[in-house]
Amino acid sequence: MAEITIMDNGPIKVSGTDIVLKDMAGKPIVPANPQQFALCRCGHSAKKPFCDGAHKASNFQSKLS
Repeated sequence: MAEITIMDNGPIKVSGTDIVLKDMAGKPIVPANPQQFALCRCGHSAKKPFCDGAHKASNFQSKLS
């Protein structure tokens, strides 16, 4: 079973087994750890689609104030 967690001011965390991540063409994207990874949502990661922590330096805010 997969678990997806939206982190405040951070990435989308994905964990579980049998997770298949694909690009727009349907080609599989294999994370370093396919059972636990984080997806970028700030748009600043150098490792897109994965999070590299760039949201911290860019002061990404996920909530409207």
